[in-house]
Order: sequence, then C-alpha cells, then structure tokens
Amino acid sequence: MVDFNRDNILPRDIVDEMKESYLNYSMSVIVSRALPDVRDGLKPVHRRILFGMSELGSSWNRPSKKSARIVGDVLGKYHPHGDSSVYDALVRMAQNFSMRYELVDGQGNFGSIDGDNAAAMRYTESRMTKITSEMLKDLEKDTVEWGVNFDETLKEPTVLPSAVPTLLVNGSEGIAVGMATKIPPHNLIEVVNGLIALIENKDISTEEIMTHIKGPDFPTAGIIMGMDGLKSAYETGRGKIKMRARAHIETNKSGRNSIVITEVAYQTNKANLVEKIADLVRDKKVVGISDLRDESVKDGIRVVIETK
Repeated sequence: MVDFNRDNILPRDIVDEMKESYLNYSMSVIVSRALPDVRDGLKPVHRRILFGMSELGSSWNRPSKKSARIVGDVLGKYHPHGDSSVYDALVRMAQNFSMRYELVDGQGNFGSIDGDNAAAMRYTESRMTKITSEMLKDLEKDTVEWGVNFDETLKEPTVLPSAVPTLLVNGSEGIAVGMATKIPPHNLIEVVNGLIALIENKDISTEEIMTHIKGPDFPTAGIIMGMDGLKSAYETGRGKIKMRARAHIETNKSGRNSIVITEVAYQTNKANLVEKIADLVRDKKVVGISDLRDESVKDGIRVVIETK
C-alpha cells in the first residue's frame, strides 16, 4: 500500500488532471509558440530574433553579423529550442518571396522560390531592415511590458512597440490546439489609409474599408480570381482566395507563339510548377507544347512555354 502522507503524494482524479494539463498545454502552444500576437504581428520566436538582433546592434545601417552568432545569442538568452527552428524563422523573414516586407536583410544564400534550402547559418550574415527599426522604436522608453526570460536571468519584451501594422502587412499563419490562423499580406500604404478611415469613422462598413484596402498584396504578385471569398474573409474571418499565375503571349521571329509566365501564386514552388507542366505534356494530358524553359533570374520570374 502507498502511504500518501509519508511519500507526500497528493491523490488526484485522472480526469481532472488530464483536463487541467491539456488546457495548460494548449494555452502554452497558443500563446507561446504557434499564433502571432495581434499587437505586433509576431510569434515569440520572431520577436526574440528581432529583439536579439537589436541587442547585438545589428541594425539596418550597420554591418551584418554572422547568422550563427545571432541564432546562438537568441538560443542562449531567450528561446531555448532547437537551433534549426530559430534559423528557419530568421531565413523566412529575409525571403522576398515569403514576406511582403522583409524584416531581415540577409547576405548570402537564403533559399529560393524553387524550394532550395538556405546555406548553413555559418555561411550567411544578417541584419535588420529599415521597417524592422520602426517595430523596435522607443522600446527603451518602457512603451511595452517586459517579462523574464526562460531562466529568469534577463528581461525581454512581451510584445514590440511596432509602429508598423505587421499582422496585416506581412500576414501570418499557424496551427495551434483547437485553433489556427492564415492571414494574407497587404500593402502598407493601403492598410494605413484603411486605418485612418477607421479612426475617422468607427462604424465604417466592410465595403468602405475595401475602397482603401483593395485586397491582399502578395510578394510574388499573381492574380486574385473574384472578390466574394475576399469579402467573406474580411467580414467573418473565414474565406478563400483563389489565385492564378500571370502570363502573356509573345511571338518570336518565326511567328510561333509562347506563353510566358511572369508571376506565380503565393507560396507556389516554381520548380514544382514547371515539373508538373512537363509531366502533363509527357502524359499527353496537355498537347500543343513544343518546349518548356525556366528562364528566371534573381530579379524576376520567366517561364516560357513554346507552342507548336
């Protein structure tokens, strides 16, 4: 028999324990990991990276620092998780095809829209962008609440002051316990105009807001097909946005036409797209194509589909 008093064991109903433990776990995932804070639009890992870069003096007008040093500093002081999770988050903030407004200015190989991985952190360098400095502005003036870090030896901001409406302009996505979010990015000027209109008229309608904020502004551009799903998303928080690539017709000297794709839908892997088109041609599900080339360069997308 177990002597509860002697062994200092507290009897506990397993149903109550599971309820409480699961609730604590789900709240931890929601608040501390998976979902962004609406005030600064950042998840904890992103906030800690930017704060860590600020503490290292890695601002936009100063020389870049090794990404490995930034990751190590963030790991040791604020975010005691795997180094790959921190570096992956840093890399994404530097990708112009992932972020409408990059928060990190990366030097080196930070991956590509074709799904190529970034170089190891020891080879790349990073610093903040100009827009990031606006997110950290006046942090030292006690504009936000501070909390202790994981081992209670340092203090870190619970949220950034963020003069930039980051949640709307860069969007966010995450899956927590029992809830999820996927917010598309928007144009900064349109969002600011919409905010001014909201301040001037707190009872403004969705239709009036949409005269200022026309819709999402994706970093890879593309074409949004229809507005019904967009309006539903703005009104209810639930909706679908259908997108397609942007293409035009070019005629060569011999008179043959080519379909040239210059923009792809957001979060589309370009290399996979080209491969799928090639598969359709090979399987004769699509006919009339004589050649398929990816002529993309660093500054722009160009996929050429030559017709017969």
